[in-house]
Amino acid sequence: QRSDLNWFLSISQGAPLSSFHTKARNKLLLVSFDGFRWDYDRDVDTPNLDAMAEDGVKAIYVTPPFLTLTSPVHFTLLTGRYIESHGVIHNMWFNTSNQEKKPYYMTQFVNEWWDNGSLPIWITAQRQGLKAGSLHFPGTASTYQGQKVQVAEVEPRFYDYSNEAAWQENVDKVIESWFNEQDLDFVSLYFGEPDSTGHKYGPDSPERREMVKQVDRTVGYIRRAAEKYSLTENLNIIMTADHGMSTVLKKGMVDEIILSKIPGFSFRDIAFHLLDYGPAGMLLPKEGMLDKVYNTLKGAHPHLHVYRKEEIPRRFQYSNHPRILPIFLYADPGYVISSVIQFNNGAHGFDNLEMDMKPFFRAVGPDFRKNLVVGPFETVNIYPLMCHLLGITPEANNGSLDATRHLLASEESLSRNGEIGPLLI
Repeated sequence: QRSDLNWFLSISQGAPLSSFHTKARNKLLLVSFDGFRWDYDRDVDTPNLDAMAEDGVKAIYVTPPFLTLTSPVHFTLLTGRYIESHGVIHNMWFNTSNQEKKPYYMTQFVNEWWDNGSLPIWITAQRQGLKAGSLHFPGTASTYQGQKVQVAEVEPRFYDYSNEAAWQENVDKVIESWFNEQDLDFVSLYFGEPDSTGHKYGPDSPERREMVKQVDRTVGYIRRAAEKYSLTENLNIIMTADHGMSTVLKKGMVDEIILSKIPGFSFRDIAFHLLDYGPAGMLLPKEGMLDKVYNTLKGAHPHLHVYRKEEIPRRFQYSNHPRILPIFLYADPGYVISSVIQFNNGAHGFDNLEMDMKPFFRAVGPDFRKNLVVGPFETVNIYPLMCHLLGITPEANNGSLDATRHLLASEESLSRNGEIGPLLI
């Protein structure tokens, strides 16, 4: 195993440029539209997203870390660490000894799931004298090394993530109250769409296209609110997502991956499992059953990948954490792993190299260049970019400012190499 010194990139790569402190620090708003795939603006008219790209920067797509689930990827945005390094390895908290599992919402309130050594940017900013806030962003509810984000709102249970009027109220709260009146320096703002609609109806559905129109209207609403309170000239806005979405192929179209139907496999051999959560799963075999379970599943389905923990491909950066169970499974795009039944028409959690898993990225504000389209970069690099924009020293992280430096207005007169990177289409 690599040591932390070698494993975490030198923080100097993400450190703020000294020249940056010669002018006033601007505020920063990080917005996540959950599940907004990189190409969702291609089959829908999105005038506000288009205007934001003209006024700022658009990446053709960005690459999330693996596993492409909501809480793990959002915590990468907040820490700049790969998922095995920050430890929030799944949407669900679980306890293998008593079989307990908590769903996404309840996991938000399990403090030790989040507070396990990695500091989110809110806490780093506060420790360095800035004021931070977070609305509905995964991880907001927790305390980190004794500190919470100062201004926070956690959504209630059974919250309607698709209500446009509520979206506008949340924008008003962040722009008018938090930035304008309370003078916060950094806010993270989360919207649960188009993820929910993509799951329910599928990414190719008319319902998803309608939801993208709602997202676009909200983008316009955010920018008009910033203008209303004279924040346009001192507020940088980054908009992105955790992951994309892929269509789930249903019975009759494909040979479904149902573990209980695999010859020789039995849940009696399993002490604990984390399944029925899209295309990826983990198993803890009972004592002495590891080899049997592994050999039974390996090669049992042409679209199922089975790994012992130590064999998980290094490019996933998803093996070196004690929370990851001894057997890891993931399916090819279009397939989900079921122990019993599967309802969704859309899913994520697939290989992060798959184009369907790539999210969008837009940025606008005084510190960003204008009308610039750039090639892809990993979302682990957004954290050092945000630290640079805020003028704070980052924690040790896996990202690099070099991956996004060319987005900055301060770099415009310098080398323009790398504006369009290689496209994996």
